[in-house]
Amino acid sequence: MVGLFAAWQFWAPLSAGFAALTAIFAKIGIGNINSDFATFIRTVVILVVLGGILTGTGQWQAPGSVSRRTYLFLVLSGLATGGSWLCYFRALKLGDAARVAPIDKLSVVLVAVFGVLFLGEHLAAPNWVGIVLIAAGAILVAYKV
Repeated sequence: MVGLFAAWQFWAPLSAGFAALTAIFAKIGIGNINSDFATFIRTVVILVVLGGILTGTGQWQAPGSVSRRTYLFLVLSGLATGGSWLCYFRALKLGDAARVAPIDKLSVVLVAVFGVLFLGEHLAAPNWVGIVLIAAGAILVAYKV
């Protein structure tokens, strides 16, 4: 069982499931509230939950044990996350969850492209076919007839 919890194949589908619930719960929750304030509330909840997880599992680290480079990229990631969340909640406020979420998931396509361009990752032809299908699928799902 320990091996299962150490595999990305276990955690990735859970991430997808929670992301789907995020869209549904957020769409319901932002009905009568400013989308930026809704993002703030969500962020506070995440901070409290993660603080509890770190405390409960004893995983806190000394701030000095983290390199400056790591801090830089985690701060940049946090800024990108914040921008993504603000845009996502604004889009949910204005549009249908079933159309907003697939466009948001075009991030999968962008991660593949950026991974190749900036991280030196390699994708085979079948992988690229999948990326094209993801992009086409997201656009078709978001298309309003």
